[in-house]
Amino acid sequence: MKKIILIFLLFNSLFAISQEHFSGISTSNRVGILNSNINPAELPNLSKKFEVNIYGMSFNVANNKIGFSDFSSDTNLETLLFTGTDPVNARINTEIMGPGFAMKWNKWGFAFTTKAHAMFDMVNVDPTIGNAITNDNLVLNTTLLNNSGNQKLSGTSYGEIGLSAGRTIYEKDNHKFSVGITLKILFPGSYSNFGLSKLDGTIVQSAGNAYLTTNSPASLNIAYSGNLAESFSNFDDYSKSIFGGLNGFSGDIGLNYQYKSVLNLGLSLRNLGSMTFKDDNNYSTNYVFTTQGNSPLDLSLFNDIDNLSDVEQILIDGGYLSKNPEKKDFSVKLPTTINAYADVKIIPKFYVTAFLQQKTNKDEANEQITASNIFSITPRVNLGFFEGYIPLTFHEISGTNVGIGFRLGGFYLGTSSMITALINDSKQGDVYLGFRWGFL
Repeated sequence: MKKIILIFLLFNSLFAISQEHFSGISTSNRVGILNSNINPAELPNLSKKFEVNIYGMSFNVANNKIGFSDFSSDTNLETLLFTGTDPVNARINTEIMGPGFAMKWNKWGFAFTTKAHAMFDMVNVDPTIGNAITNDNLVLNTTLLNNSGNQKLSGTSYGEIGLSAGRTIYEKDNHKFSVGITLKILFPGSYSNFGLSKLDGTIVQSAGNAYLTTNSPASLNIAYSGNLAESFSNFDDYSKSIFGGLNGFSGDIGLNYQYKSVLNLGLSLRNLGSMTFKDDNNYSTNYVFTTQGNSPLDLSLFNDIDNLSDVEQILIDGGYLSKNPEKKDFSVKLPTTINAYADVKIIPKFYVTAFLQQKTNKDEANEQITASNIFSITPRVNLGFFEGYIPLTFHEISGTNVGIGFRLGGFYLGTSSMITALINDSKQGDVYLGFRWGFL
């Protein structure tokens, strides 16, 4: 269990990386496949008649506890992660764009895209529990717990193939209005979730051990499928099982208005849908968790555990769970978001873009992939072959961040947090790069 919790630190050290993918470049007025990922109604506005996506990768991490300066401090990162009384929240999200193709024809635009996703989430984790598992406390200490919400750890990997179409439905003089839709075929790879809600109890720490006693029964969801049933903390287990069988669909819909060469407005609803995990080691069980009638739960039992099936078995063997694991298929909802943006030309070659991402679902719900609320403002200079931009992002978990990026022809490289990381104690880091080729 200690390894499960510390996967956040593992990813942080591997990538030193936020949550808005391709920040800045995805709302460029050099319109391409990246724009259609945000809003399929942009397809009739493609800057070139044809575009081929060669590759694109975005690595993201955001949290509310650990800043960049903490990596050079003498303080143990485990201690920093679970300090204070605020719940621990973290988002780790990797998106890989594979081969894709887009084209425009008369008033239409079409696209074919491929993607792979891998993510890990910590949602509203009580720092007292994390501290009790990961840190030795030799001093007698008693902490009361009363958390009515759901605190969870979850990991997900899946692939998708997208088919998009957009059409201009009105165009006259300087005005243009378009609509678009994307159908995504989903290939769930692996999944794992540990969700504990309505926890009311006490943790007693003494002589390096910590014991949990509940005052009333709590609800516990344990679910796993694919490689993440074997290990939660090994990144290879995410990457090896990204594409599973075809077992899900989702969709995007969008609207776009242009006051040509001056203003570009977009609104979209993304990731409407879900996917079903089916595997030989598929399990999803809703338990009643209680220590009543048993001795307190020794949290040190989870120190060397890195998969949920072992956590589950320890709790069953100790008599803390109500029943045995249930082998069944289960569905997971995608993170549905509302996206809105406005790109305004201030003077020739200089533009400013405002972008909003608003989630529609609750992150703490079990069998729900998370999303983050984000607002960004991006000034940019577009000289045609070269484009440079500086995104200013307001992230609900990590706060305010400033990044930098550029495009040189079809190649792009950027970050939404590097400047903040260099001059301030940013709790977010990210990097992305890619190449696409537009022609005719």
